[in-house]
Amino acid sequence: MAEQTDGGRSTRGTAARPTRELVAWRNAVFAIFFLSGLGMASWVARIPAIRDDTGLSTQGVGLVILASSAGAVLGLVAAPWLLARLGARLGMIGALVTVSVGLVFTGIGGSALLPSVPLVVIGLALFGFGNGAVDVMMNVEGAEAEREIGRTVMPLMHAFFSFGTVAGAGVAAAASAAAVPVSIHLLGIALGIAVAIFVAVRYVPLRAEVGDDTHADAPRPPFAERLRANLAVWGDVRLLLIGVIMLGMSFAEGSANDWLALAVVDGHGFDPTFGAIMFGVFTVSITAARVVGGPVLDRYGRVPVLRVLAVVGIIGLSLFIFGTETWMLVIGTVLWGVGSSLGFPVGMSAAADHPTDSAARVSAVAIIGYCAFLTGPPLLGFIGQQFGILNALLVILVLLVLSFLAAPAARERSRTSVAGDGHGHGHGHEASDRT
Repeated sequence: MAEQTDGGRSTRGTAARPTRELVAWRNAVFAIFFLSGLGMASWVARIPAIRDDTGLSTQGVGLVILASSAGAVLGLVAAPWLLARLGARLGMIGALVTVSVGLVFTGIGGSALLPSVPLVVIGLALFGFGNGAVDVMMNVEGAEAEREIGRTVMPLMHAFFSFGTVAGAGVAAAASAAAVPVSIHLLGIALGIAVAIFVAVRYVPLRAEVGDDTHADAPRPPFAERLRANLAVWGDVRLLLIGVIMLGMSFAEGSANDWLALAVVDGHGFDPTFGAIMFGVFTVSITAARVVGGPVLDRYGRVPVLRVLAVVGIIGLSLFIFGTETWMLVIGTVLWGVGSSLGFPVGMSAAADHPTDSAARVSAVAIIGYCAFLTGPPLLGFIGQQFGILNALLVILVLLVLSFLAAPAARERSRTSVAGDGHGHGHGHEASDRT
C-alpha cells in the first residue's frame, strides 16, 4: 500500500485502520496520560499530611521524594527492556499497576494508621518506577497513534496529563478538607487507576513493532533482537539533536514545577500566596498552549514553531529573572510556560517520524526528556544554594538557546500542501521542508 503524506506526516494508518478504531486508540492514550497525571498529583498534594503523620522534617521529606525520583529514573531506563519483553499493552498495565501498589504503600506508611517512613520510601520507589516506565511507553504509543491518525495530537495528549494533575489536586484538596485519611484517599486513587488501565488498553491495538504478541502468522522478532534495535538508535546524531531540543524545554518545564513559586518568594520578595498564584499561571499557560499546539504545528511546521517558542521562553525567563515590576513577573511566567510547552511532545513526534524504528527512537528521546525533567530541578537547587535561585535559572536560558539551535533536527521528513477536502488528504503538491 502506498504511503500518503499530509503536512509532513504519514497517513498510512488512515487507510489501514477504520476511523472509529483510530479514535478509540487516541482516546485510550488520552486516558493513560490522564491516569499518569492523576497519580502524580494525588500523592504530591498530600505531602503535608504525610509529613505531619510521619513526623518527617523538611530535609526528611526531600530524602523521601528522592526515592520517587530514583525509582523514576530506573523506570525510564528499564522501559525499553520492558517494551521489548512485554509489549506496549502488558507493559503499560504492569507500570500503572506498580504505580497503584506504590500509592497503597505510601498511603499506609504515610498515615496515622501505621506511620512508617520505610514503607513510604518503598511505596514511592515503586510509584516512581512505574510512573517512569509508563511515561516512556505512553509516549511511544501516543507517537504511533499520531502517525497513523495523520494529525498532530501529541501536545493534546500531554495536556491530558495536565488535566489529570488538576483532577488529582482537586480530589486531594477535597479529601483533605473532609479529613479523609491519606491511606483511604490513596487507596481509592490506586484502585481507580488499576481498573481504568485494564479498560483503556483494550482499545490499544496489538502491534509487533512495539513488542506485542499479535499471534499473527509472522511472529514478533526474538527478544534479544528487539532489545538490540531499541539500543542501536542511540547512535543516530539527528535523534540526539532531537534529544537536545527536549532537554532544554523539559528542563525549563520541570524546573518551573519545583522552583518557580520559591523564586517568586525568595528571589523577588513576594508572599507565598502570590508564589502559588504564579505557579498556577504557569500551569494554565503550558496547558493552554498544548491544547492549541496541534493545529498550530500542522499549519506552520515543527521547526518554525520550535524556534519561536524557544525565543518566547528566553524572553519570558529574562523578564522573570530580571524584572522589577509585578507585571513583568506575570508576563514572564506566561511566556515561560508557553515557551516550554511543546518541546517534549514535538520531540516525540519528530522521533516517531521514521519508517522502521519509530518506537525505539521515541523511547530513547523520552528517556532524555524525562531525565532532564527529573534531574534538572535538583541541579538548580544546588546552584541556587551557592549563587541564589534567580541566578540558577540562567542555566535554563542557555539550554533554551541550544534548543533553538537544534530545532532543524525536528523537521518533518516530507511536507505537502493540503488543499480542498479538509480531511487530511491533500492533492499532492510537493513542497520543500519549512525552516
